[in-house]
Amino acid sequence: MKPSINSIIQIAKEASSLMLTDTFEISQKGSCSNIVTSSDLAVQDFLCKRLGTLIPGCGFICEEEDMWDNTHEYTWIIDPIDGTANYSRGIAQCAVCIGLKHNAEIIMGVVYLPMANELFYAEKGKGAFMNNKKIHVSDRTFNNSIMATALPVYHKEYAGVCSEIILETFAQCNDIRRFGACAPELCYLAMGRCELYFEYLLSTWDFAAASLILTEAGGVITNLKGEPLDFKEASGVVAGNNRENHSILLEIVKRHTSEQ
Repeated sequence: MKPSINSIIQIAKEASSLMLTDTFEISQKGSCSNIVTSSDLAVQDFLCKRLGTLIPGCGFICEEEDMWDNTHEYTWIIDPIDGTANYSRGIAQCAVCIGLKHNAEIIMGVVYLPMANELFYAEKGKGAFMNNKKIHVSDRTFNNSIMATALPVYHKEYAGVCSEIILETFAQCNDIRRFGACAPELCYLAMGRCELYFEYLLSTWDFAAASLILTEAGGVITNLKGEPLDFKEASGVVAGNNRENHSILLEIVKRHTSEQ
C-alpha cells in the first residue's frame, strides 16, 4: 500500500535539517567536479531508514554508496542533495529529492529546497504544488522562453555538442539560465520561471521526482530521442512548458546528437 504524500513531505523536511549545518566535510568522487559531503551521506541514510518503514520490502535507487535495487514493485529513487556543489558553496539551489516508483512509473515526487524554503510535490493525477499552492507551467512561446541548461561537468568530452545546442537555442529563445541542479530547474519550469530544459546526460535520481512535478504541472519531458524517460538508467533530458516548445527544442537537440 502506497504512503501518503504528506508522510513523504514530513520525512523530507526532517532530513533537510541534516543539511543545515556549517560543519560538513567534503570529499571527492574522482575529481573536484564530483564531490560528496558528509551531509549527503547523513541525509541519504536518514531517508532510507525512514522511507523503508513506509513500504516494507521496497527497493532503493540512491546516488551515494552504490544503492541500486530495482527488483521490487515499489522503489524509492533518492538524491539526498541534488546540487551538492551549490550546497558546498552556500548556494540555495540544492534540494532533497524523493521519487516513488511503482513498477515503471513515478507516482509521487517531492523536491525540497530548504535554503530557499520552497517545497515542490506531486502525486500522480492530482496536480503539482509549491508550498501548498497549485502550480502550472507558463504559456510563453519559444521566442520568449528561458532555457535552463548546463554543460556536462562529469562528461566534459560532450561539452562541444552541448555548446552547439545551447547556442542554437539561445539564438531563437529569450535567454539561458544555469542554476546548477536538475531537480530545482525542472520545478522552476513547472511553476513558470522558465520554459525549456536540456541536459545531455543525467542520473535517474537527478530527474525522477521532479519529472512527475513537471508533468503534473502540464509540462512535457522526454529523453533526447523524444521517448518517455526510463527510470532504470541514466538519460539525457529535454523538457518544455508545452508540446510545441518541447518539439522545437527536441529537433535542435536531435540535429546535434544524431551522430553521437
